[in-house]
Amino acid sequence: MVLLKMPMLSSTRLLLLSLPCQKLSSLSRAACFHGSGKLLCRVEINQGPLTLASLGPKSETVKTNRSKNNRTKYETSLRKEKMGEVQPLSGNEFKSVATRKPFESGLGPFNAKSFSELGLPPLLLQRLEAEGFKVPTDVQAAAIPTILKNHDVVIQSYTGSGKTLAYLLPILSEVGPLRKRSPDCKDEHGKKMEIEAVIVAPSRELGMQIVREVEKLLGPSDKKVVQQLVGGANRSRQEEALKKNKPAIVVGTPGRIAEISAAGKLHTHDCRFLVLDEVDELLSFNFREDMHRILQHVGRRSGMDAREPKVPRVRQAERQTILVSATVPFSVIRAARSWGNDPLLVQAEKVVTLDSAPISVPVNPSKPSLSSSNTSNLQGQPAVTSLPPSLKHYYCVTKLQHKIDTMRRCIHALDAKSVIAFMNNTKQLKDAVFKLEARGIDAAELHGDLGKLVRSTTLKKFKNGDLRVLVTNELSARGLDVAECDLVVNLDLPTDSIHYAHRAGRTGRLGRKGNVVSICEVPEVFVVKKLQKQLGVQIPACEFIEGKLVMTGEEERTLEPIR
Repeated sequence: MVLLKMPMLSSTRLLLLSLPCQKLSSLSRAACFHGSGKLLCRVEINQGPLTLASLGPKSETVKTNRSKNNRTKYETSLRKEKMGEVQPLSGNEFKSVATRKPFESGLGPFNAKSFSELGLPPLLLQRLEAEGFKVPTDVQAAAIPTILKNHDVVIQSYTGSGKTLAYLLPILSEVGPLRKRSPDCKDEHGKKMEIEAVIVAPSRELGMQIVREVEKLLGPSDKKVVQQLVGGANRSRQEEALKKNKPAIVVGTPGRIAEISAAGKLHTHDCRFLVLDEVDELLSFNFREDMHRILQHVGRRSGMDAREPKVPRVRQAERQTILVSATVPFSVIRAARSWGNDPLLVQAEKVVTLDSAPISVPVNPSKPSLSSSNTSNLQGQPAVTSLPPSLKHYYCVTKLQHKIDTMRRCIHALDAKSVIAFMNNTKQLKDAVFKLEARGIDAAELHGDLGKLVRSTTLKKFKNGDLRVLVTNELSARGLDVAECDLVVNLDLPTDSIHYAHRAGRTGRLGRKGNVVSICEVPEVFVVKKLQKQLGVQIPACEFIEGKLVMTGEEERTLEPIR
């Protein structure tokens, strides 16, 4: 049999044609049966947004011989790939059936009343008690036992539900001074293990927030166990700290991690854990090259070259991959299948296989999209699970020039002490802050164009209560954890329902109450209605009259301020 690639107008797949080999030379026949040919197969059954998974390798080398048994295995594999059952891993790694972990139903005590029920080591339990953590959240009770059983997972829960601790606690159970084993344990070659966990975050603020959480659990004497590698900081000092402190956990942004790795100063081949926090953001095109390097080098043992024919084409390392996000669009599911090893979807009080996960796509409500039935099926359910359950949503219609004054009346009507206001255009943030300050409200702007020192100072003031309003863009929609925030205002409507969910998640965290108010113009009301349908929540109209929020819908009522 000879493999030929034939162009087709209606399909991008390849055809296998039977051709007589009698006229081929003996050398050609040998190459025909014993050589290795490349088969390019484009799997485009499921169209999704551009991700690293879609940019991964599209070719695989398949060895064939005269054996009928081998040809049968090859054809079976080809059929599975065409059906979308086989997804390429990053680089030259392949999934192996032998390394798949069986799925166990009821992996965790979903109604755990204490962290001691989750299998955490005594030293870590003591640190949790000292820091005031007593009862695990629903997502923590589901995720911690699952990760401790060495499963690759996708953790999906609304913002503010405790996802950070859901993956940090099982990692600290195996890494660092609080681990189950001795801190001075060595690997199978007798070398002292160094970097064992890499946590990647899309922004400096989220990265530093994760570092603070780890340091809080480790205690003052063991802070050197974790090292931050975020952009905007001095790279030389970070490299010196890596060499001097030999941390077990590295937390950073994709660009800086990839930069130091390419310089040969970051050795992660023996890394046991790779965490991608806010993974849907890490899949953006801007992070493509950096994430490609991280996936190639984290958790892949040095000296094992997948191109070497003697090395079996299986997973080269026992890296455990953990993906985290408040929303799980199809791009995240595709990436999890490509980068993980039979990953499970972990939600509050539920652990299921990824195949049974509801597939969603980000829908832009301001543009024509799918039919209403398809949109409901794809978007509604996943978005609901990404919103804190204690939130109340409203929208208020006003003119563009009156938006700031409307927000001022909103803040006073709800007696909000800590407010995050979102806008889409960075250039308009300074003007909004000026207008708020002119109305007697302490406010400041926060965006990516500001220096690291200014951003950290502004965040510190906001968390300490020195600022009442933080005017920002999508930079703060992910990872910004201010427990006291009781109001989120959309001065500009978000571009889609997923961005709405991330913005709304800045308030109502860990069971607290919170309000989300979208201030829009008359032509934008239809966008709010679409968001309401896609999110599966009620967003009624309201006005601010005489210091109170008044519903203007069919059931008019007055809302008292949240206490």
